Amino acid sequence: MARCRDLAGAGVVKALRCLVAIFALLFASALVAPSAQAQSRCTGKFVNPITDVCWSCLFPLSIGGLSIWPSTRPDTNNPSLPICACGSPIPRIGIAAGFWEPVRLADVSVKPWCFVNLGGMKIAPGFDIGQGQFTGPSQVGGQAQNTSKWHVHWYVYPLLYWMEILTDFLCFEQASFDIAYMTEVDPLWQDDTLTTIINPEVVIFANPIAKAACAGDCIAATARLPLDVTFWCAGCQGSMYPMNGNISSSIGHVQASRLALSRFAFKMHRQGLAWGTMGSKGLCDKYLMPVLKKQQYRIQMTNPIPTVSGKMGCSPIGASTLPPQTGRAYPVQGEDMGYLVWRKRNCCVL
Repeated sequence: MARCRDLAGAGVVKALRCLVAIFALLFASALVAPSAQAQSRCTGKFVNPITDVCWSCLFPLSIGGLSIWPSTRPDTNNPSLPICACGSPIPRIGIAAGFWEPVRLADVSVKPWCFVNLGGMKIAPGFDIGQGQFTGPSQVGGQAQNTSKWHVHWYVYPLLYWMEILTDFLCFEQASFDIAYMTEVDPLWQDDTLTTIINPEVVIFANPIAKAACAGDCIAATARLPLDVTFWCAGCQGSMYPMNGNISSSIGHVQASRLALSRFAFKMHRQGLAWGTMGSKGLCDKYLMPVLKKQQYRIQMTNPIPTVSGKMGCSPIGASTLPPQTGRAYPVQGEDMGYLVWRKRNCCVL
């Protein structure tokens, strides 16, 4: 190409040869560019509320301590009495019901501004912010270790209310679809040091004994329900701290994305943006839950491959990802994860 720098005194043939060479280079670069961009392309699909939702995750349905629609899925403790009362100064008598409700949708991706559950759209603001990554293996302390950095988009998604399964049932969350939170614009989600503003207790659990307790939480979450007393653990996925998307020990996309989502749920509760709904305290209204009770949630995959059946179709926080999630993340087209979040609700039906 050095010969093409000065065409002023060149002949017609030489000039044509130079132009052909330039067009050939441009054509080659056009072929290479899409393949390079494909590695960072956002992928996903819209959630079909009929075929992509594990509807058996609604159950068990209980009245007081009695399960009137049983299920093989584990359930939290319900109020023992079937009768409840809410309101003041004159309380109203109702029936204590317990059920599981799909209320939130979440994108979890290492690619910033990737809206997985909105068809894989990438809606970037046009400036460089919130870069994610998946790196490994690297040597840390003499051991090979993978690291990753994830982003979460949190949607208000009260599916039962939209579908009008039960009309005039005030226990359902009544809201419209909304993108409630994006971690790309949250500085606390980007930096471990800044995150200590909302989780200063992290120094207490940064020791081998506290970490060893997570093994018991892993077994409990996989067999039945996670242990709420070990709130610093996300079971088989790892530690709840720091409350951000910086995963220091990434085993795979499913494990790391579920851990990032679990931390995000804890973060939302700590910031007062998510509330408690289970147990006797939730019969009349939601209540503050700054320390997350993991038993309140079930997590179901919607992207890239929905889990719509089986015992682990909507597994608790911290449950093992090995049996149900094997093969549900794959290169290029299956690296962006989407989840439907189910929440236990105890409500006084008036």
